[in-house]
Amino acid sequence: MVDPHFSMLWRSQLPQRLVRDDAGRATEVTVVAGRYQAPHSGGDGVGGAAPVPPPPPKSWASAGDSDVAIWTIKMAPGARFTLPAARSGSNRSLYFFRGNGLRVSGREIPAYRQITLRPDFDVGLTAGADTAELLLLQGRPIGEPVVQHGPFVMNSQDEIRQAFADYRRTQFGGWPWKSNDPVHGTEKARFAKLINGTTERPG
Repeated sequence: MVDPHFSMLWRSQLPQRLVRDDAGRATEVTVVAGRYQAPHSGGDGVGGAAPVPPPPPKSWASAGDSDVAIWTIKMAPGARFTLPAARSGSNRSLYFFRGNGLRVSGREIPAYRQITLRPDFDVGLTAGADTAELLLLQGRPIGEPVVQHGPFVMNSQDEIRQAFADYRRTQFGGWPWKSNDPVHGTEKARFAKLINGTTERPG
């Protein structure tokens, strides 16, 4: 029930860390949200020239103790990587979405699986014979009731009904295109049209 907020997360703005194991095999961590401090890297824990883009100002992710993290992890064949522990009490899931082999703390994990992790332990990851790609989602529970219907997630049935009414009336402030599935053609470069009318493009 706060003012809406929108911002683009362009790939070029997301900091990356390259970590090598003892055999020199690389793991690349892209930080979409949260912080990652590579071993012996120093600095602010996010790496690269740019900081992590800030979360929406009124979101749970903007709370200092939310422990929200969204990382993509790309491991070279046979690479070893240690996922550092998170805060006790956080929820933590790892999605193994590309590759044919992965060991998590010595346990073989089939492809296309979601793994629930205890947050307060370092976790050893070892890629199989192919490149492995993973998505880490993490955060402390928000501690509120949750009611979901279609694409809407609120705290009560009354709020869900209000969300539907708001959408029918305004489409959350208006949709600038002539159809619900705008197609701009292959000749148009990537862009975002913001609510104030300005257009943003990757830097």
